[in-house]
Amino acid sequence: MRALFCPLSDPGYLYPATAVALETHRRGHSVAIVSSGPAARAAEEAGLTVLPPDGSYAVSGWFRSAYGQYEHVRRTVRRTRPDVLVASVLSPGALVAAEVLELPVVVLGLACHLWPHRGDGGETDPQDRAWRLDSTLDVHRALRAELGLRQVGAARQDALLGTSFLLRGHPSLEPPGAELPARVRHVGPCWWEPPADEEELHSVRSRLDRVGKPVVYVHLGRVFGGESLWPWIQRAFTGGEFQAVVELGRSAAPPGLPDAADVTAVRLPWMSPLLERSALVVSSGTSAPVLGSLLHRRPLLLSPNGGEQAVLAAACRRAGVAGVLDRTRGGGQLRTAADDDVTTGRAHRMSDELIQAKSESRAAQAVEEACR
Repeated sequence: MRALFCPLSDPGYLYPATAVALETHRRGHSVAIVSSGPAARAAEEAGLTVLPPDGSYAVSGWFRSAYGQYEHVRRTVRRTRPDVLVASVLSPGALVAAEVLELPVVVLGLACHLWPHRGDGGETDPQDRAWRLDSTLDVHRALRAELGLRQVGAARQDALLGTSFLLRGHPSLEPPGAELPARVRHVGPCWWEPPADEEELHSVRSRLDRVGKPVVYVHLGRVFGGESLWPWIQRAFTGGEFQAVVELGRSAAPPGLPDAADVTAVRLPWMSPLLERSALVVSSGTSAPVLGSLLHRRPLLLSPNGGEQAVLAAACRRAGVAGVLDRTRGGGQLRTAADDDVTTGRAHRMSDELIQAKSESRAAQAVEEACR
């Protein structure tokens, strides 16, 4: 089998695709991946064919780069002649290219299913799910119109699911009673990240050691027009019991922090060593830090804004593995969350089940099955 992986280039999408690509290659298949940075180096060292991405693979512009992605996938398919494509969610160009080229396509999703589902489940955000689906379909339909293809009819969501759609979270993160579409399955985190650079890690550890307080790992997601966490971070970690190491991700650095703030801001391609050092994780609720926290058995406090954040934060609260961050309060809530044995115990159980799921193997098997 020849597989072509065309993930979005941001780490939250590229890294799990790299995990599945490496496992697919280990199973004896020929694998090419569109990749860059440390993930590309790891793939090359393992013997995969690595192809450079272009700007159409940036998640920040997924809704305006569908045609460019479509053309890039078509060119890459002509070069690699795959039997199956693997793409990220929010990749309409790859989905339409697979259809035009008559190739099966496996879609690697996020931790939770973000679109409508059958079953009551007591959901409080069905309109948000429908809006999310319609917004994604609008981009898909616009690309089809540009290419002169027939429009998606009653199938709606099916057009975005590919041959198989893989979720990286735990089944208990879905609403009770939810009936997901038949093509959707849970595989687990598909966790991969590059090894930590020893000099960078030593520098961060030295700073944390000098402060000497217990560590909270804070992972910032996109604000989506909402409120930044920085005002709360400054209050909570100035003169308090804890210090913070803040992963900036794709967010901007703060304009300035008071000298008294026990905050170390970083922008690093890995998080595991910092999760291991931390007593607690604070996040807006995106898949990578939530799954990383669960895998490392750390309690969570979540404060969502837009995108997937509200759905995943609600899912974690419902499953009892996270609390709600109160931005009006300071750092006192951190000790309560860190010492919550019930929440931590649930996180430990979910961690065990996610690890035992052998997610990369499950996902690679789904890629193989898509060719049959």
